[in-house]
Amino acid sequence: MSTPPSVLVIDDEPRSVEVMARILREEFDVHVASGAAEARGILEANWIQAIFCDQRMPGLTGVQFLSEVRDRWPDIVRMIVTGYTEPDDMIDAINAAGIYQYITKPWHPDQLLLAARNATHLFAMQRDHERLSLELRLAPPAAEGRLVRQRERVRGSYHFESIIRTPTSPLNETCRQAAKAAAFDIPVLIQGETGTGKELMARALHYASQRDTGAFVAVNCGAIPDELLESELFGHRKGAFTGAHANRRGLVEEADGGTLFLDEIGDISAAFQVKLLRFLQEGEFRALGTNETTRVDVRVLAATHRDLREEVRAGRFREDLYFRLSAMVLTIPPLRDRPDDVRVLANHLLDAACLRHGRHVRGFTPDTMAALIRHDWPGNVRELQNEVLRMLVLAEQDALGVELLSPGLRATGDGDGARHGVGPMDSIPHTGPLQQRMDVLEAQILMETIVRCGWNKSLTARELGLSRVGLRAKLDRYGIVPNAGQRTIQ
Repeated sequence: MSTPPSVLVIDDEPRSVEVMARILREEFDVHVASGAAEARGILEANWIQAIFCDQRMPGLTGVQFLSEVRDRWPDIVRMIVTGYTEPDDMIDAINAAGIYQYITKPWHPDQLLLAARNATHLFAMQRDHERLSLELRLAPPAAEGRLVRQRERVRGSYHFESIIRTPTSPLNETCRQAAKAAAFDIPVLIQGETGTGKELMARALHYASQRDTGAFVAVNCGAIPDELLESELFGHRKGAFTGAHANRRGLVEEADGGTLFLDEIGDISAAFQVKLLRFLQEGEFRALGTNETTRVDVRVLAATHRDLREEVRAGRFREDLYFRLSAMVLTIPPLRDRPDDVRVLANHLLDAACLRHGRHVRGFTPDTMAALIRHDWPGNVRELQNEVLRMLVLAEQDALGVELLSPGLRATGDGDGARHGVGPMDSIPHTGPLQQRMDVLEAQILMETIVRCGWNKSLTARELGLSRVGLRAKLDRYGIVPNAGQRTIQ
């Protein structure tokens, strides 16, 4: 059983000492003294953590004695017990003796116990702080070595070679350009469809740059309401708006000396485009609720799934902001234009998922891999990752077969439907649970009908007896989308 914390009670009135000691002995090892001389002897012989000292004593006052304690035993938490609470006296006591708390008479037993708990807890925290500070002073080489090794591990996880692709991948040219741009401290705009890995490319740019020891701070501009985005990026002061209960540093300041990644930059409003342009031009900003200007040194990388040149022509994106963001433009090709990459990506994602979830499988059957390669992947790598994880969750054999594929990918065959993961009617699996086989049939009926209707969703919904919302939900469920360039009529 651990030893209870030790406290010292000093009062020249025996009755007062007796009552305080009786209450405190419920949780503490209590020492008592009637005056300063007796208290000194106790302090020299015992490890005291907190003192309750009466202010009015013969000889030295409580403040005078606690000032002496502060000089000789500075770690002890000091408290005054008094019936007098003149403000000037309290200020003098705090300055002279470093008083932690005033306890006024008459006090309540619960108040006394709470004060003792807080004081001994503070004493323990001070000791832990001193120990940690000493360890940090004694072990900087080891700490620095750990930091260097951790930084190398992170850098190894985010570099251009770690972006999974084949030697003939269209992504190779993008990575080659990115590697050249990384060495120059210029803004880079990364374009690509959702799920293609724009943030991964941005991190690779950061860790290949001279700012690799600084922070990489990412913010999704499309996921934050416009009225909150300014506070998120530039911070705010207490009271700047309803709910601003404390000062807050913005992400721009967090990225000082490193890289700020603005994802989905094409989604910000026209009003915020002006504020962002001002920051990019001046390299400084004002937090909400203050007129003070803060200057930072950050490299800005931005990403978007939109065609920003078209957005500029349409008047939805400022031309001057576009040129501020796009000293270099990198375009990540969609997965449908990288069919050879699907095989290596699927195997890599499967290995990572097995490691993370403690599973072991041999890999994909040939038919499964063929279906994966044939699919358009409108959600790109993110969709492929979800598909692989789903198959691993459902797997009962040591190889992932076609029966584990989502309904929209499971069927095989040629023709327009095969391009979308949906095959002809004779490709319904001859084995497997009834619901899975029904899902394949439903997907094929949907595909055949919407193709025959020229991708007119209203006409398709009427023919199938569905609402447009119901049709859209089924198309999303089975991953049925038109070929690139085909126009969808709502």
